[in-house]
Amino acid sequence: MRLSFAPMEGVTTYSFRQLHAALFPGAEKYYAPFIAPDGSGKFKGGRLRDILPENNRDIRLVPQILCNRPEPFLAVARELAAMGYREVNLNAGCPSGTVVPKRKGAGMLADLRALDEFLAEVFSRCELAVSVKTRMGLESTEEFPAILEIYNKYPLQELIIHARDRRAMYSGRPDLAGFATAFRASRPPVCYNGNVFSPADLTGPVSAAPGLERVMLGRGAAANPALFRQLQGGPALEAAELKDFLRRLRDAYQAQGLSERYTLARLKELWYYTVQMFPGASAGAKRINKAQTAAEYQSAVDALFASGRFSPEAAFRG
Repeated sequence: MRLSFAPMEGVTTYSFRQLHAALFPGAEKYYAPFIAPDGSGKFKGGRLRDILPENNRDIRLVPQILCNRPEPFLAVARELAAMGYREVNLNAGCPSGTVVPKRKGAGMLADLRALDEFLAEVFSRCELAVSVKTRMGLESTEEFPAILEIYNKYPLQELIIHARDRRAMYSGRPDLAGFATAFRASRPPVCYNGNVFSPADLTGPVSAAPGLERVMLGRGAAANPALFRQLQGGPALEAAELKDFLRRLRDAYQAQGLSERYTLARLKELWYYTVQMFPGASAGAKRINKAQTAAEYQSAVDALFASGRFSPEAAFRG
């Protein structure tokens, strides 16, 4: 099984990726949170720091672009090529209410003619391999056969399918039957994404789509960094290694020179997922979330680990 780590805004930073790869190997590649260029292809400096090769040593990173116009997409792709990247990913799946109305992310699926024209221009001029991460529709996954006809026209490096429509956001069960149909009909290699939170959760997609070899993990791996290892037959996460991972991540953010406030914000975003490895620990989660200083944060984390609520069988469940 070829496993990848999904891009997660505020969570899978370059410090997180490097540390995760060192302590919990198993991801074939990582996707960086999306770059959103302006009309000329310029983007924020923080995004540049996140994808700099020197900040992503010894991992295979694929930058992602959120864009619905060829020229800015191609401008960013040229910059990425100059850095040594060989693949770029198009975000056609973000369901955010601030993104979709702009016809970006999953909003690109609202106008298939425009999507086709965008891909035609990109593939005629982009020097990088292009993959796509997509939803299966805006209002219904039944829209996907028509969407897939567009994708099948182009030599995508990979088609990553989040098996939901945009309307579902991240709730409800993925449409495995619809995914299986798409898997069989897709010309590009297909990667499955959606609700793989434990080894047992992989049974459904694999049974629905025999021959599936590519799976992208997101929220499940943010909660349980050892999930990649478990899916490959390795041992479950241990409390001590999770605590060590979190400590090292805190230290890595501090070593970057991030302010205490910013460091805490990043750690709290991760804890939204991680706390689910501690069933019934809502009080402990609130204490972490309310921490205003590094000392308060560490005290809350230590107390949670000392509570004995950690369970290696736990998993993110939405």
